[in-house]
Amino acid sequence: MSKILLFAGTTEGRLLYEYCVEKKLPVTACVATEYGKNLLEKGDWGSIQEGRLNSQQMELLIREEESTVIIDATHPYACDVTENIKQAAQAAGVPLLRVIRETLSVKGIIEVKDMEETIRFLNNHEGNALITTGSKDLKEYTRVKAYQDRLYIRILPDPDALRNCLELGYQRKNIICMQGPFHKELNYAMLKQINGKYLVTKEGGSLGGYEEKAEGGRMAGAKVIVIQRPKEETGFSVEEIIKKLTAWNG
Repeated sequence: MSKILLFAGTTEGRLLYEYCVEKKLPVTACVATEYGKNLLEKGDWGSIQEGRLNSQQMELLIREEESTVIIDATHPYACDVTENIKQAAQAAGVPLLRVIRETLSVKGIIEVKDMEETIRFLNNHEGNALITTGSKDLKEYTRVKAYQDRLYIRILPDPDALRNCLELGYQRKNIICMQGPFHKELNYAMLKQINGKYLVTKEGGSLGGYEEKAEGGRMAGAKVIVIQRPKEETGFSVEEIIKKLTAWNG
């Protein structure tokens, strides 16, 4: 029977964890934060490891858990984490399956290459912006002119993320702590409430609410700024990985 080490923290990670627990496949889920841990239930066949790990710590965990397969279900923009997982799996000699999200083609958006281009765009265009790219890049956004007044940050209701927002100088009235998914109507309503001229997002696929963000932006007459994925990846969908696990475990 497979002994699975699952790097989670995404919707795909939660779905795969729940599948393993339901099918009685031993699984350890790795999540970075307490908030991510609270989204999962241990169960008789599942355990949860909280905390950020480097590649050496990942390799040690793989050996301690005697893992027979590793699943990388981290976010498509978490390139450093994915590289660390890859290095750890190779060092331990354990097969690695990478979960990938489908790419979606959405019309009427403004694509930017990276965070530098995002900051440059916002500094060259006036108006309020709804930032929906998560808490990782909050410090980068402080380089936007008048960011305390112009930027409205939507983050998960995680105490550490909120504390970081406040320490970086974001106003309380400009911080929205909510867990998605968000319908297009809610994205529209938020943009109208803040008089938002822009919505900044990442190309997170259907599970990341990408289409709903783009449509909500169009409804509100806002321009949708999309930070492109950092690189092309190969891997498997959640359904394909489930089929592999099913085949391996009868």
